Amino acid sequence: MNDLNYVLLSGNLTREPEVTRISPEATLCSFAIAVNRSYSDKKPSERKPEDWKTKTSYITIETWGNVAESCARYLSKGRGVRVVGRLNQTRWKSDGMPRQKMVVIAEHVELQPDRNREPTVVDADEQSKMMSAAEEDTNEAVVSAEEDTEIQEPAPVEEAF
Repeated sequence: MNDLNYVLLSGNLTREPEVTRISPEATLCSFAIAVNRSYSDKKPSERKPEDWKTKTSYITIETWGNVAESCARYLSKGRGVRVVGRLNQTRWKSDGMPRQKMVVIAEHVELQPDRNREPTVVDADEQSKMMSAAEEDTNEAVVSAEEDTEIQEPAPVEEAF
C-alpha cells in the first residue's frame, strides 16, 4: 500500500525568496508563505459575521531546479501563490536535544493575480512572446516541475457577486 504525501496550499509570501546554488546544475529557492484559516466556535445557526476568527500558519516552501529558477525570478514578498508539493521532515540533534523541521517541497507553484493590475489573457500562440514580457506584465503564472521554465497564464475567471 502506498502512503499519500500531497500538500495544496494558498497564501502570501512573507519574505523575499532566497536562492542557493548548490552546484551549477542544482538550484534551491526557499520562501515562506502565510496561510489563513477562518473558523467559528459557534453552531452554524448561531454564527454572526463578528464570530469568525482567523488563524495564520507560516510555512516554509522549497523549490528545486527549473521551478526554483522561475520562483526566484517572479516571486516577491506579499505575492499570492498556490503551492502543490509534498511534506519533508528533517531531523537532527542540537546540543544533545532532538530537533525537527517540516517544509513543503513544491513541485508546482502558481502566482495569484496581482490585485492592483488588470488580468493578462494569453493563449498558446502568445507564450513565447509572454516569456520575454512576463517579468514586466505577469499577473498570474504557473510553474511546474514536469515542465521547463515555461510560464503560462490561464484565462481570467469572472467573479460572481
